[in-house]
Amino acid sequence: MNPYILTTLLFGLGLGTTITFASSHWLLAWMGLELNTLAIIPLMAQLHHPRAVEATTKYFLIQAAAAATLLFASITNAWLTGQWEIQQLSHPLPTTMITLALALKIGLAPLHAWLPEVLQGLDLTTGLILSTWQKLAPFALLMQIQPINPNLLIFLGLTSTLIGGWGGLNQTQLRKILAYSSIAHLGWMILILQFSPQLTLLTLMAYFIMTASTFLIFKINNSTNINMLATSWAKTPALAALTPLILLSLGGLPPLTGFMPKWLILQELTKQDLAPTATLAALTALLSLYFYLRLSYAITLTISSNTLTATAPWRFTSIQTSLPLATTTSLSLCLLPLTPAMMAILTI
Repeated sequence: MNPYILTTLLFGLGLGTTITFASSHWLLAWMGLELNTLAIIPLMAQLHHPRAVEATTKYFLIQAAAAATLLFASITNAWLTGQWEIQQLSHPLPTTMITLALALKIGLAPLHAWLPEVLQGLDLTTGLILSTWQKLAPFALLMQIQPINPNLLIFLGLTSTLIGGWGGLNQTQLRKILAYSSIAHLGWMILILQFSPQLTLLTLMAYFIMTASTFLIFKINNSTNINMLATSWAKTPALAALTPLILLSLGGLPPLTGFMPKWLILQELTKQDLAPTATLAALTALLSLYFYLRLSYAITLTISSNTLTATAPWRFTSIQTSLPLATTTSLSLCLLPLTPAMMAILTI
């Protein structure tokens, strides 16, 4: 892609998110979300592959439907209450509609079916943008809405953690596994949103770091399915040793970074007298842990078949920069001891 066009599209992505962050008016927030969607569509379709075009079309239709629902709900709210302020939602009908529209935008279960299919059709770099940056603007709006019906968010959260764990069990494509991982993590964030927005922010930050690290590893190894992971030991032995730790951090095992948000969320849910919800969420985390263990097993304990008839793919050295990967990998493994400091920063 032409660097000038790429710069313009990335600027559009940043501008759309910033407009939504800064807005207190529903119309401006909707404009930011639309700008965000329109900026990423050329990035998604740049390969001109039928799968990429199909994924782009699905994404556009879903985002357009969600944005239309959001606009309709905000107009309904203005009609019923006479104001457009984001933080002044008081009627249950527009509040529920806006919550569901934003859930569709970020891919929360049961409105999740588009996310694995779309992510599977994209290259890993665009998939990384879709899994991280594109979640920011809808989350900024979700955090400003005062929930009228708390059970709705708990239902969305538990369903997402369950389907995010269950859906990834039978997958062999890494991008689909990461999509279901995204759904499960979003479920944890939504579960705690109404009780502790600071914890949601912390979980979102930890998810971004670990997901970026995983996507960059798969990109540097050029891996798109589980079998291709077996070649990573010969390409980058040190990275192949660290990758299982990053995957287990995504799964939430101590003493890694991913344990921190799950531990704090379960603690907060128990404080709110929601012990059954906390128990169910902890059990669904085991489902996710299983497919992270599958990936770890594929990287560390399997060896790719070595054919003599052609040049083996792992003999080519990578020319990609490794600084972002080194940074995100370090953060994915070592942030747990800094939990008190991070909580103190977020509660300021």
